[in-house]
Amino acid sequence: MVANGEQARDGDGRPGSVTGAPSLPPATLREHLPGLEPERHVSDWGRSELVEGALDRFLYDFLFHYWFRVEVEGITNVPPDGPGLLIANRAGALPTDAAMIAKAIREHRPSAHPVHFATDRRLGTVPGLDMLLVKAGAINAHPANLHRLMFDEGQLVLAFAQEGPAAVLRERYRLAPFVRLAPLKVALRAGVPIVPVAVMGSEEAAPVLGRLGFGRLGFGRLRRLPVAAALPLPAKVRIRFLEPVVSEPDGQDNAETLAADLRSLIQENLLEMLSQRRSVWLG
Repeated sequence: MVANGEQARDGDGRPGSVTGAPSLPPATLREHLPGLEPERHVSDWGRSELVEGALDRFLYDFLFHYWFRVEVEGITNVPPDGPGLLIANRAGALPTDAAMIAKAIREHRPSAHPVHFATDRRLGTVPGLDMLLVKAGAINAHPANLHRLMFDEGQLVLAFAQEGPAAVLRERYRLAPFVRLAPLKVALRAGVPIVPVAVMGSEEAAPVLGRLGFGRLGFGRLRRLPVAAALPLPAKVRIRFLEPVVSEPDGQDNAETLAADLRSLIQENLLEMLSQRRSVWLG
C-alpha cells in the first residue's frame, strides 16, 4: 500500500506505477473502465442518448404522430443552431406538453440543439422516476444551471413560468401570472433569444377534473391533490412557436414586465387558436 503523499517506485527506485501495473496514460486507462452501457453517450447533466432515443422511438413518436396528431406552426422561430429559452403555457396534469414541444423541434428543426427541461422540483427525491427524467433531459432550474446551459454551452431550455398545479378543466387556457422568473432573468443576462410557445390541446389531453382538499385532516402537502385522467386522451394538439424576443447581454430589461408581456402574448394566441378549433378531437 502506498501512503498518502508518497509515490510508487519501480524496480530501479524511480517514481513510477505500482509494481506489476502497466504504465499507461490516463486516456488509455479510461478505455478499460467498465460501464453499464459502454456504447452510450451521456452528457455532463446525465442526459442519455440511449434512454432519450428509446423514449423517442417507442413513446414520443406514437404520441406525436398518431395519438395527439400534433400540428406545428412557426418552427422557424426556434434558433437553428444556437442557444434559446422556450417559455410555454403549462397545460394538463401529465407532462406530455413538454415532451411534444421537444419532439416538434426534433422533427421539424433537426439542426437545433436538443431541448433541456427546466424543473423546480428537487430531482433525486424519487430515485426511479427522477433518474428517468434526468436521462430524458430534465435539469433543476437553478440560475447557475440555466446560465451554463444557455450562455456557456449554447443549448435550448424549455421552462414553464406559471406556478402551482395545472388548472382544472373548467378554467383551462386561463393563464395564471408568470411568476417563475429565474429562467427569464438568466436569459436576459445572457442575451439569448426568448421564444414564447402556445400549446393548445394538452389541457383536454390530460385534464385536471377537480381537486381533493385534505387540509382539515392535517395533510398539508395534499390539501389540493388533483384528480386527473390516468392516461392521456387523444385530443388534437397544436403548438405555435412565436417570434423570439432578443435582448442585449446584461441588458436592463425588466423580467417582471417581460413576463407579463409574454403571458399576454401567449394568452392572445391561445384564444385565437381556440376560436379556430372545430373540435377538441379533430382540431
